[in-house]
Amino acid sequence: MDWEQAAMVPEDVFQKFASANMLIPSLPAPLPIAWLKKLGVHDILGTVKVEEWDYIHTAIFIDEMCRSGLQGPPASLTTGMSYGVPPILKFGSPQLQERFLPDLLLGKKRICIAITEPEAGSDVAGIQTTATKTPDGKFYIVNGTKKWITNGIWSSYATMAVRTSGPGPSGLSLLIVPLLNHPGVTMRKIKTTGGQASGTTFITLDDVRVPAENLVGDEGRGMAYIMTNFNHERLSIAIGATRQARVALAAAFDYCLHREAFGKTLVEQPVVRHRLAAAGALLESQSAWIEQFVFQMTRLGKVEADRELGGLTALAKAQAGRVLDECARCAVLLFGGNGLTTTGKGEIAERIYRDVPATRIPGGSEDVMFDLAVRQLVKNYQSKTKALERPKGSSKL
Repeated sequence: MDWEQAAMVPEDVFQKFASANMLIPSLPAPLPIAWLKKLGVHDILGTVKVEEWDYIHTAIFIDEMCRSGLQGPPASLTTGMSYGVPPILKFGSPQLQERFLPDLLLGKKRICIAITEPEAGSDVAGIQTTATKTPDGKFYIVNGTKKWITNGIWSSYATMAVRTSGPGPSGLSLLIVPLLNHPGVTMRKIKTTGGQASGTTFITLDDVRVPAENLVGDEGRGMAYIMTNFNHERLSIAIGATRQARVALAAAFDYCLHREAFGKTLVEQPVVRHRLAAAGALLESQSAWIEQFVFQMTRLGKVEADRELGGLTALAKAQAGRVLDECARCAVLLFGGNGLTTTGKGEIAERIYRDVPATRIPGGSEDVMFDLAVRQLVKNYQSKTKALERPKGSSKL
């Protein structure tokens, strides 16, 4: 709680996580086995071999990181590794990986994912930050702004979405852009409603020279790379939000067992039990759905999971935000006046309620997620029904 109130997690905490290789579990499973073994990492905490690590382990890690009920401190430690490193692993050239992965995987340098801009949030195709090649083709000159970038303020690099050609999604590329102390880069922290310790940052890029070899994959493929990266982000948000909802509701439940009003404890009041039950039903349904998702991730390959679960992941993330909203609001209401104060018995409920918008908006805002989910399901349905159609003129027997 102190770290969230101070809007900063001490640097030595990050170093302890890095030295114990406990940033690595935030990567999407399966882990990059070859790279980790090359760097001397053969297991996680001496218990699980890196080749045996699957999405169930990932979910447990995310869940435990959020067990305090706060979003900011865990986000300050893991967001860069979780979302900034995977595009390099999946799409980066061997040369690009050799240059960046050793320091990033071992936590010697930090990275962030920089997609969002002041005028382009969920509408990724509307990104305006430009990357123009120099006449000799050796550098990109990057100009623009990035906003609401988690971990940006202390990151050496950003995996950044930039416009390398014309309008629309086909003009987007991913570029590893140097940040800290790099000429032309200005960064400042942004104060946010919740997640105050996560290092939310506004980045200004003014004629920033970036080596052309920092391109991730191919020019014009940025949109596709970003979309595949979103699935891990959205499922991670959903897992964390579900734990936050449980912390909020558990705190309220415990409070209601002891707080007395009108001559008896709150939990003896039927209206209070009804409120707890309504929120609890939503929470348990969401929790079971998340566990189902995680299990499916251990059984499906990356390509199949993206196709079959992409839309549903967006749906699960959006629903997780709604469930968190209901459970956090329930907690604040049952804590009464204590739920409105930043200290004392109800401080955890007050803090979690601040985090609700930071679940419902980042990673794709709620309304966009619901729409994406249905569009993806329709696409899959049409594709599969078409595959079942008989060729014209074929026998019905």
